[in-house]
Order: sequence, then C-alpha cells, then structure tokens
Amino acid sequence: MSLLPGAALERTNGAGVASGSRRLYMVSLGCPKNRVDSEVMLGVALEHGIVPVSDPVDADVIVVNTCGFIESAKKESIETILELAEHKRRGRCRTLVVAGCLSQRYGPELMQELPEVDHFLGSSDMLRLEQVLGGEAERMLIGNPADWVIRAGDPRRVSTRGASAYLKLGEGCNRSCSFCVIPQIRGKQRSRAPDDVLAEARALVAHGVLELNLVSQDTVAYGRDLGRPAALAPLVSAIADLPGLCWVRLFYLYPEKLEPGLIELLAGHPRVLPYVDMPLQHASDSMLRRMKRGHGGARLRRVVERLRRDVPEVVLRTAFIVGHPGETEQDFEELCDFVRFAEFDRVGVFSYSDEETSASRRLDGKVPAAVAERRARRLMAVQRPISRAKNRGLVGRDLEVLVEGPSEESELVMAGRHSGQAPDIDGVVYLSGEPVRPGCMVTARITKATDYDLLGEVAQTEASESERRAPADPVPMPGPPQGQALVHRSSDGRKVTLKTL
Repeated sequence: MSLLPGAALERTNGAGVASGSRRLYMVSLGCPKNRVDSEVMLGVALEHGIVPVSDPVDADVIVVNTCGFIESAKKESIETILELAEHKRRGRCRTLVVAGCLSQRYGPELMQELPEVDHFLGSSDMLRLEQVLGGEAERMLIGNPADWVIRAGDPRRVSTRGASAYLKLGEGCNRSCSFCVIPQIRGKQRSRAPDDVLAEARALVAHGVLELNLVSQDTVAYGRDLGRPAALAPLVSAIADLPGLCWVRLFYLYPEKLEPGLIELLAGHPRVLPYVDMPLQHASDSMLRRMKRGHGGARLRRVVERLRRDVPEVVLRTAFIVGHPGETEQDFEELCDFVRFAEFDRVGVFSYSDEETSASRRLDGKVPAAVAERRARRLMAVQRPISRAKNRGLVGRDLEVLVEGPSEESELVMAGRHSGQAPDIDGVVYLSGEPVRPGCMVTARITKATDYDLLGEVAQTEASESERRAPADPVPMPGPPQGQALVHRSSDGRKVTLKTL
C-alpha cells in the first residue's frame, strides 16, 4: 500500500510550495468508511504532485466527498458544495469535484442543477480522480457502485490524528433493512480477501499507526460472500498479533448471534479492545419487524447480557431510530425501558428520515417530525445520566491514553482517548501534567468527568510507545462550515432540489 509518507500539508500560506504546483482542499462528510475513500483520493492527488492545503482559499482543486444516506446528510452535502463553489467563482479554484454517495444517488440531477461542478464521481470511483487531475475526464464519472473495493495496493494518505487509522474490511451490504438505502448506493457486500486486509494493516503499522479501527457496512458478516462465514475472528486475531500495534477496535457489528471466537477475542486478547459498536435501531418487537431487522427485542437483551457477562469491562455503543412509521408511544416507551436496562456507555439517536426509495417510505402510520424530534430528546435524556455515571466511575483510575494532539478548544491543551473512546465519536480525555506529544501512549489518572469528556493528569509516559512514529503529516479532513443553515441555497439564493434516484 502506498501511504505517501513524504508529502507535507501546507498550512494555508503556501510557503514552500514549488512554483507551478497545484494545491488541493478536500472535505469528507459522513461516516468513517467515507473517510477512507477520501484518503484514497488524497493518495491519488499526492501521486500527481498535488499538495493538500488546509484552507480552500489556497486550493486550485476542491473535492467534496459527500454523504447521501438521510435527509440531513443530503442537506449538509449540498450546502457544503454551494459554499465551496464560491471559491471557484471568486477565488483561486479552477476545478470543483463532487464525489461519493450523493453523486451516486442523484448524479443526473446534480449535473443539471450544479453547473459550477466540473466533475462528479460516484461511491466507487475514487481512483478515477486520476483522470480528473490529468485533464482527460468527462464531467460524469459515476460507475456501478459495486465496481470497487479498496485494495492494499491503492494509494492512500492517512488523515486521522494520533497514530490512529481506519481499516476497511469490505464494501456494500446484503441486509434489507426497510429504512436503509445503503445497498442501493454502495451495492451488495464485497468482502476483501483476508491477505489483502492484512497486507494493508502491516503497511499502516509500519507507518507508525498504533490503533486500527476495523470498519465495513456489516462487519459481523465479513467473509460470508467469499464462502467463509467464520472469517472475521481469525482476521481480527491476525491483525491484533502484528508487532507494534496497540489497539484494534471493531465497528458496526450487526446484532445477531456473535461467534464464540469473536467473543473470546473481545474478552481476552490484550490488543482487541472490549469495545462493541452495535447499531440496534430499536427494541420493540413490532418496530423491529417493520424495520426488517430479522430479530426481536428479546434477542437484543440476550446479546447485551452475554456481552456484559463474557467480556470484562466491555464498552457498548449503539444507535437508535425514533419516529419510524408505525412507532407508537408504547413502542417508544419499550425503547426507553431497554436503554435503562442495557446501560449503554454511548448512544446515538436519529430521527427517522423518509427516504424515497426505502421500503419504509411505503408504510403507513407516519410519525410527525415534531413528535420524532421530541422522542429523540427524551431518549437522550434517559441516556445522559447513564453516560455521566459511567464517566464518573472512571475518576481516580489510571488509564492508557492515545494522545491525538491539541484540543479543539485550545491549542494549549492536549487531548487524547482511552480505549473506551472511539475517534471523532465518543469524547476525549483532556490532559494536564507531564508534557506529551501526539501519536504516543501515556498513562493518565482521571481527575474529573463530564457527561461525555474526561480530564486526566499524565502520570508517566511509556517510552517504548512514545518513540514510535505517528503517521507523517496527517491531513485534516474538515467538515462543513460551522453554523450553516440547513437550506439548499447558495449566496445568490439558488435552490437545489433532489427528487429521485
């Protein structure tokens, strides 16, 4: 795998950029899987000698890697495109590229309504950015969503801070959840060959990565499309055994029967974190049937009980949808009771998005948006004291912390994560005491807890870890401008409408 360690990020002033070299600014929206795709496009750009910059004002090429999963994500993507299109109209930018799920889903409409966009790439067209940068591309470069899965030989530039990286196990999904359009956007499941995944893992670790976060749309189903239904646990074990790696974290485990081998790894392997990210979506039997989840609330309780029993100090993260068609007050109260029972460490709550090509769109019993939003707030009110108590239970403990770098609040305060905090999702540990540097492991005594973040005093640094190299010059992946309104209008008042696939 080409990780391109020699290229440096320009810090907006252009100093040190060779005369005539082009500069690229990239925004990556949506999930960590999308971020990996963005890192591949960064790798493609760097292979062409194009320098990443941290301010769109300085960019000759701007790429927006979009999300098109739910309504709020579509709005965010469109608003970001329109915001950055101003740099083409009034600034240095000469090429504006829109890639990812929104392009895959609405390509023809976007091409008609966004004339300022020069090229559209779909959800499997990351490597085709090479044609764009070479000046030999058509405007529409959207292929079949099932055409590509990342390979160890593809160029990639890691962008996460603190010696952490995502590792994709596959692409697409074979599930038929009624609310979800991911299989339409990303295609059916395509698992990567284990040897290819392991080759990329070795390259990342050799480059200084200490934490690997394993992601796919349906991680627990890894290998089934290859005729190897029990392939996940051996692969995780092989990755975790790589010399130099400290943490392996699994994301997106579907709530079905977990293989004993995987439970054993979560419970006993010193480098496989006892962290389970398992989006459950609901807990009411009637809602789970309507969502076509293939199981009921009783199974979910058994899964939680088993994980609590068999995996010491397990950290459980999940996500729920409220306001799905047919959800009654009784269904919602069942969900609240389940959250109280399970005592999750982390919970994400989403209001249902009525996507035009989802099976749920055709269901009766629509829930008003205001009711769904009220339920979302109520469910978070149930979870908040649980999360607060979990954090307060860590006060006084010494925890291993992976240092990420200066906090978002102040460059004078360093921040990191303990093993129960996933990157960009779960909160951070703000560090005081002994000086530390990004990309190293330190031991911190937790002195204070808030609802989501922790304060810790560095007790000692682990020299063997702190001497490891973090990924050279990670490139920050900015999100959309802060404080934006969720209205699809540019500065000249133009409205963009997305109607059909």
